[in-house]
Amino acid sequence: QMCIRDSQRRVRENRGTMVVYNFKKMRPVPKGKEFIDIVLSRTQRKTPTVVHKGYSIKRIRAFYMRKVKYTQQTFNDKISAILEDFPRLDDIHPFYADLANVLYDRDHYKLALGQLNVARGLIDKVAKDYVRMLKYADTQYRSKSLKVAALGRMATVMKKQASSLEYLEQVRQHMSRLPSIDPAARTLLICGYPNVGKSSFINKMTNADVEVQPYAFTTKSLYVGHMDHRYCRWQVIDTPGILDHPLEERNTIEMQAITALAHLRCCVLYFVDPSEECGHTLEQQLALFANIKPLFASKPLVIVANKMDVCPLSSLAPDKLSMVQQTFGETEIRNTSTITEEGLHELKEYACGKLLEFRVAGKVRSKKVEPIMNKLHVAIPKPRDSKPRPENIPDSVAARKQSSAMEEDERRTEKDLMLEGGGAGVYSADWKKQYLLKDPEWRYDVVPEIMDGKNIADFVDPEIEARLEELEAEEEALMAAAGEAMEMDEDEDDDEDGLDSEEEKEAADIRTRKGKTVAIARMNESSNRPVMPRRGRSTTRNLEEFQKHLSSMGIVQNKTEADGVMNKMRARSKSRERASKRGRSESPAPGGRARSRTPARTDQAFSGPAAKKLKESAEKIMRKQRKKMNKMGRAGEADRHIGDTNPKHMLAGKQDMRKTRDRR
Repeated sequence: QMCIRDSQRRVRENRGTMVVYNFKKMRPVPKGKEFIDIVLSRTQRKTPTVVHKGYSIKRIRAFYMRKVKYTQQTFNDKISAILEDFPRLDDIHPFYADLANVLYDRDHYKLALGQLNVARGLIDKVAKDYVRMLKYADTQYRSKSLKVAALGRMATVMKKQASSLEYLEQVRQHMSRLPSIDPAARTLLICGYPNVGKSSFINKMTNADVEVQPYAFTTKSLYVGHMDHRYCRWQVIDTPGILDHPLEERNTIEMQAITALAHLRCCVLYFVDPSEECGHTLEQQLALFANIKPLFASKPLVIVANKMDVCPLSSLAPDKLSMVQQTFGETEIRNTSTITEEGLHELKEYACGKLLEFRVAGKVRSKKVEPIMNKLHVAIPKPRDSKPRPENIPDSVAARKQSSAMEEDERRTEKDLMLEGGGAGVYSADWKKQYLLKDPEWRYDVVPEIMDGKNIADFVDPEIEARLEELEAEEEALMAAAGEAMEMDEDEDDDEDGLDSEEEKEAADIRTRKGKTVAIARMNESSNRPVMPRRGRSTTRNLEEFQKHLSSMGIVQNKTEADGVMNKMRARSKSRERASKRGRSESPAPGGRARSRTPARTDQAFSGPAAKKLKESAEKIMRKQRKKMNKMGRAGEADRHIGDTNPKHMLAGKQDMRKTRDRR
């Protein structure tokens, strides 16, 4: 109780300066070595890095002083961001303050933040001292040594905070996973022994998805679900199970539930398992209620007897029933079952209504009501005499009121229609009955379908059914005619049986030719070869024409001709060897024939007048194909090319002696 009074006092003190924190937006905290690397690399990137020979000592001092100051400022900004991100436990709601104490240990938390604050002050002091000494440095070496010493001492200070930084990073990760609980919102808080059905209830009533298992302490932290009731948003908090033992012996999991019960303004739902399937007897559950009853002070309370499908409260033994009534007293007891969902809706309505009544009563008792009531004035007229003046309502008005009241009683709302039509998710509202049209009969007319800017209904034939009937009658007539024709064919077949032998032979020949024609047609259809065009068919050459064509090209036709040609060539070569050489002045013998030289051998494939044309066309095609290759082989715009090897803008003008002549 002292803890509750202390938290209420802190709420009153901090009500005007309450700070709302979003724990999920806290920035990560780097480790000690990473922290130093981040700051020093930033200093290297954001400050000048080169000292030239011509610099004066004043400029050299400013160079190194800037590095020391920038490093100190970066350390200061990083540490300040960490201290601002983490909430101050004295400024936040007592629920979050005590929850942080349970989860992270308030003393350890404050000590880590305090050590970072001290480290920030030490770094500022180191930078201030070394900047003062840098003002009196007389050489570049001394200035650089002071700068190195300053950065080294700052890094040493941060190395000592490695454990604090690591602890704060773990706290940040855990706080970012905490549920977003609004202490001022309308809240239903579920508590009780483990495995009594708390998580199953929140899963049924809200959009939460809490793990449900048949063993104790499945829920190890606070879970929040949200639901809508009377057009308002409600939050339902599922707490871990609590065991019946002293407060000092409770672990961190149980203390989360105790913290929520102590600090949140809510309606408490205390779950009881009369069937004792949770593993704890009914006496233990009642003893736990008596133990934590001080936490229910100034809060609406509802007792929930769960698992009524297994063991309803009325089926208990008389001694247990009397013990239950004696422990709970006049507190309302509600029977529910999360398996059959029996009694859940009634429990929700009752608990929410009770919390709303409690909140309204608290506002009426507060001081906020007096200024509002002072602005209201209710006028009560005083009677001027004792003469009775009863109300005078005309008969027409009374009849109209009576008829309108009857109509209101008979009127069925959309909700009634929904319940009759299968409920939410099944019933589909009829919106067309609300259309405001010139003629109410138009409400359910078919909406025109437009395609390509034209109404489809304009192209629908109104006599389509009559025409369809005519087509069906015509089809029946054709079918009947076809049946008659088949009967006549059968009669003719019967007449064919009387043919003589010659007529039967002719008929067999006709059938054979017809069958061959059909077979050839089918073979042509099934063949997967290219079809020769008619032009090619008409100019197809036979063997004799093809041999003449080869002879005209100078190509032998067969082996016999080839042997004759070879013998002829050998004879010519032998006669040429035996012949004596004659001089240039010598002339052939009179009456003799001059020996003609053997013509030069040419490619047989291109001999003859027709082959020359083929050769020319082939060479022309070859040259045309080489054009693209030759073009692609030349240098293009993507190739490395230096148009001017001595550009003036790169070689002309003054330059320092230390630089090379070519600026490229």
